[in-house]
Amino acid sequence: MNVVNPIPDNYPRVSSMLAVDGASAAIDFYSSILGFTERMRFEEPDGRVGHAELELGGSLLMISDEYPKMGVIGPEKAGGTPVSLSVYVEDVDATFAAALAAGATELRPVEDQFYGDRAGMFLDPWGHRWGVHSHVRDVSPEEMEQGAQEVMGG
Repeated sequence: MNVVNPIPDNYPRVSSMLAVDGASAAIDFYSSILGFTERMRFEEPDGRVGHAELELGGSLLMISDEYPKMGVIGPEKAGGTPVSLSVYVEDVDATFAAALAAGATELRPVEDQFYGDRAGMFLDPWGHRWGVHSHVRDVSPEEMEQGAQEVMGG
């Protein structure tokens, strides 16, 4: 009898799955701007992406085109998204500038943060929010708590 691993090899325990209107273009954006590598893609005869998987480090991002009849819609058809994705990159300033040049919208500019990262946030052309970060300094738990209090007004 063949025993199947209930958690497949090469899959993290938690993965994000995004629906977009225009998955092929989104895959190009996520690959060229954020550094994802496409590991597989299933396309419909009409060119829509039924399912694709993108890797970055040990992370996995699944993506598809919208399928409204199945309830698979992107954030724009849902009235926006409360979800943000966060990714560490080598050079947050260059990544952020490239994202904006490729059609993303700035939500928060890149700035040094109290927790030791240089970070900013953009809305991609398909309505998903991305926080991009580069770690620039280590901070102690005390420094982090003090910085959080200052930012939160406490």
